[in-house]
Amino acid sequence: MTELLFIRHGETDWNRQQRFQGHIDVPLNDTGRDQAARLAARLAAEQHDLLFSSDLQRARQTAAPLAAAWGRDDGVLPGFREQGFGLLEGLDAPTIQAEQPALWRGWLQQDADFAAPGGESQRQFHARVLAAVRELVDRHAGRRVVVVTHGGVLDMLWRSAHGLPLAGLRQCHIPNTGINRLRWVDGVLCIESWGDDSHLADAGAG
Repeated sequence: MTELLFIRHGETDWNRQQRFQGHIDVPLNDTGRDQAARLAARLAAEQHDLLFSSDLQRARQTAAPLAAAWGRDDGVLPGFREQGFGLLEGLDAPTIQAEQPALWRGWLQQDADFAAPGGESQRQFHARVLAAVRELVDRHAGRRVVVVTHGGVLDMLWRSAHGLPLAGLRQCHIPNTGINRLRWVDGVLCIESWGDDSHLADAGAG
């Protein structure tokens, strides 16, 4: 059995503005940096064997306080970066509706094979994420591994663990710096707990 702790990055300004971030390298805002510090304080005494993050800075900045607390930083894993949204990246819903109405209609259909120009479909994204998980487990079988990643990645893990279709809206809560405990047993991804952001409770920053 391999223990997997997946954590969503802290808040960014684009999260608040509800912009598609995708592969654009958006940094944490002040709230996100505070969330990362609280996450590190929460997990300081629960050291795992390995600590990785997505290669995007919002994930790396979230992992940094935890790396300092644990005295380890095992690097970045590009396979766990957010879904690429192509032409939609950097835009919010009203802008897309006004400037790219056909793409907005396509997005609303929530089809697993829809992709904006230059972006990934849900199906392509899911395949990338699951390949990254399998590679991680193959390399570090039987260890306790932490990955700081993105909301879309976590959605793909939730769907995989529950056998849900790739089409359709997200069905799980994915808070910033939420802690998600999974395990990989005999090729099966299992969820032990999900979306734990109790470290933010007294900050009103969930």
